[in-house]
Amino acid sequence: MTDAQDTAADSSLRTTGGTPPDDAGSSVTGTPVPLLEPREGIPPVIADGTALAEVVAAFAAGSGPVAVDAERASGYRYGQRAYLVQLRREGAGTALIDPVACPDLSGLGGALTGAEWVLHAATQDLPCLREIGMLPAALFDTELAGRLAGFPRVGLGAMVEGVLGFVLEKGHSAVDWSTRPLPDPWLRYAALDVELLVDLRDALEKELDRQGKLEWARQEFDAIAAAPPAEPRKDPWRRTSGMHKVRRRRQLAVVRELWETRDRIAQRRDVSPGKVLSDAAIVEAALALPPNAHALAALSGFGHRMGRRQLEQWQTAVDRARALPESGLPQPGQPVTGPPPPRAWADKDPAAAARLSTARAGVSALAERLGMPQENLVSPDTVRRICWEPPTADAASVQAALAGYGARPWQVELVTPVLVAALSGRSA
Repeated sequence: MTDAQDTAADSSLRTTGGTPPDDAGSSVTGTPVPLLEPREGIPPVIADGTALAEVVAAFAAGSGPVAVDAERASGYRYGQRAYLVQLRREGAGTALIDPVACPDLSGLGGALTGAEWVLHAATQDLPCLREIGMLPAALFDTELAGRLAGFPRVGLGAMVEGVLGFVLEKGHSAVDWSTRPLPDPWLRYAALDVELLVDLRDALEKELDRQGKLEWARQEFDAIAAAPPAEPRKDPWRRTSGMHKVRRRRQLAVVRELWETRDRIAQRRDVSPGKVLSDAAIVEAALALPPNAHALAALSGFGHRMGRRQLEQWQTAVDRARALPESGLPQPGQPVTGPPPPRAWADKDPAAAARLSTARAGVSALAERLGMPQENLVSPDTVRRICWEPPTADAASVQAALAGYGARPWQVELVTPVLVAALSGRSA
């Protein structure tokens, strides 16, 4: 049994109530303190080259980890670009940078190359930071650390309150960060988001070390920092909400044409696609296959507020789908590159279904003992792939298969016995 397994098995040391236990095994108590103002006040927004150069110099001269956060305008603008970048470092204070006015932050990223970046839910912010030239060589993800440590709630506000005893005001998390100028209450909120991030990192590092999970976390952080950009999603139109109602290929073609038309318009106008046309309206038109703009106008989502030119634009997309030959119609489903849905396993391959059931039960039990979510112990997709096309039921073969699917060494070590047992037809 590893140190972490031994710690997790001791119920007196388990994390409870969203707070980490102290060395005696009790949870942090006391009334949380509202965090109302940044220590140095709200810093000015950096929006020109001269001010940016000063920030680069200050952060290069600072010490220790760098707290980093980014604000996007999801639901308002097209794409996921950053509209504000927040940083804090010992000796440099807090900086708020406008990446619209300063779109190239590679100089800042370069100045921080040797520093560990502290982010909360790093995979959400790294893509937009990469676009402006900022990418960490090393990082610490406080959300993932919370998951590995067994915290029941891992949002930044919950973690700061439970671990450090401060309450963060979260009222501006979903505002339109493309707004200019940004109001002071929003800037205060943004500065406070990085105010205690390094303190949270330090506390979580101690907790992970106490549980014997610190090396596991380091492997996870290294994997995030080294991961390449995500590949563009194939046929993104298939993710339209309500697609399960669309059965016929001609109707699928309407969804595709409307989705792609909407995407071009949204990109040109730099607005969220949902503000151009809703998913529900796309599905409604696909099911109805309206023959003309008058019929389209009668459908939900294409009502009286929509001008004639807009209606004709959408009807033209519908007409393109109606005119396609059979050979040009999309297939009902995407090509399957992995195992079939687990619900079909019992009919297709009962032995594989039995392996998967045993493996899932074993992984669930192990995750429970370790005090972490199953998906952080091992990817569910990896378990499915190994159970569908199993390697030889020995440790070396299973270890190689896990590593081939991207499992980290700590995961390989812990999960291998569970999968060997499942592939051998016995419980772990």
